[in-house]
Amino acid sequence: MPNVSNVRVYGLDEAIRAAKYPKAVELDGLTAELTKGIQACSTCPTGTGHDSFLKGIIVQFDLALSEKAWPEAQRYHWLDFVSSCSTMHKLQAMKPKDCCNRYVDPRVIDVLQEKIDEYNRLVKVRKEGITVTDDTLKEARLEMLYNIPSGFELTAAMTTSYLQLKTILQQRRHHALPDWQMFCDWIETLPRFLELTQRGYEPNED
Repeated sequence: MPNVSNVRVYGLDEAIRAAKYPKAVELDGLTAELTKGIQACSTCPTGTGHDSFLKGIIVQFDLALSEKAWPEAQRYHWLDFVSSCSTMHKLQAMKPKDCCNRYVDPRVIDVLQEKIDEYNRLVKVRKEGITVTDDTLKEARLEMLYNIPSGFELTAAMTTSYLQLKTILQQRRHHALPDWQMFCDWIETLPRFLELTQRGYEPNED
């Protein structure tokens, strides 16, 4: 199943300190202590704007999701792709059995593998001097690409903020796809995320 790795969080203390600017005159003495007032702002309803300082807490990570989930992730304007694996460039070198999640029917995986094998066979014989037209190679490549199942998983390097992750958690926590359940589980493990975004949350003393 999908996973998150290589996680980095930046600007946590700096953002909390900056959240105190509107009611401060002397900035030098401001700290990263999370006061009740700042927590009230950060846990406000999504879209009201009082939590905008959460934009300053930047999160970067590698995320593996299924082809079914990636289009749903792309609706979030502030969940940005840094770079991603590409089936357009490297599908012919991938192993579908290793890339598909457990919900993909083995017969579907076999079909994709057959398409990949045929494309690679045509490339090989062409290099050996046997005539293979551009149209034939193009058609074989398209058959390969258009037979990728929805459960095919790819990894992308992502960058986002606590503000966007707050919205994602709200909208996707009860989504039917396990991809989103996994991602929401991970969001809740981020440093001080629940404390900053969820009303009524009390951090553990230990």
